[in-house]
Amino acid sequence: MSTRTRINAFIRYTILIGVGFILAYPLFWMVGSSFQHNIDIFGNLNIFPPPGRGTLEHYPAAWQLTARNNMAFYYMNTLRFLIPRVIGTILSCTLAAYAIARYSFPGKRIVFTLVIITLLMPELAFRIPIFMLYRDLGLIDTFAALYIQDFFAVGSFFVFMMIQFMRTIPRELDEAAFIDGCGPLRTLVYILVPILRPIIITVGLLTFMWGMNDFQGPLIFLNSPDNRVLALALRGLLSDYEVTYFGQIFAAAFMALIPTLAIFFACSKFFVQSVASSGGKE
Repeated sequence: MSTRTRINAFIRYTILIGVGFILAYPLFWMVGSSFQHNIDIFGNLNIFPPPGRGTLEHYPAAWQLTARNNMAFYYMNTLRFLIPRVIGTILSCTLAAYAIARYSFPGKRIVFTLVIITLLMPELAFRIPIFMLYRDLGLIDTFAALYIQDFFAVGSFFVFMMIQFMRTIPRELDEAAFIDGCGPLRTLVYILVPILRPIIITVGLLTFMWGMNDFQGPLIFLNSPDNRVLALALRGLLSDYEVTYFGQIFAAAFMALIPTLAIFFACSKFFVQSVASSGGKE
């Protein structure tokens, strides 16, 4: 390796490490602040607490999130709609993308155009009509209201990603499967799904992450305290009438973030591979 190449590599990695630290600093600051008192949190921007002033008392208090239930209860409530949402999104978006990417039918261009238009529209535009529909169906204050629509390929972003990924797969595989006697569904399940594994894992990962961060959906559709999810319970730590212990809030937020971070790092290689491939075209 020449000297010029080493210098370029050093500069490149130095910039990447610097930018990465800047992007990750808020997370480090949140974790460090979970061991500090209010006066130390907002007195400086240090990640570590001042010497002799660190505390672990925020984590037991954060685990007992409310007077009624602890964090495990709210996390299980969150999974009650997250797991069906992930399953529904993967199934419906895969089938929709398969139909659009691999088959020709009347109005195909119109359908694909509608997918793009839906992708460009803000999600808030659909909240009121969906709420009125669920109210008439008696689904308000049920977890089904948070995932039933995901079984109908409403995730246009995921449909688009899968379409682009499928366009990188040679059609000769479909033709070979057809010659061997496979129908459309068997071709999808036995031929394409193993190749689609990176994009399927990415769709599931993003659906899980966005579902964990979803505050507005549970706020609108869930009313009873027993159906409260983790995002709503975390919001309850902010008090309008008493002293707010921000160290406890940061501790609860970090504990809520750990499963998502673990899943993300476990699936990161599939995420990078799917993003790199979904921009291609056959």
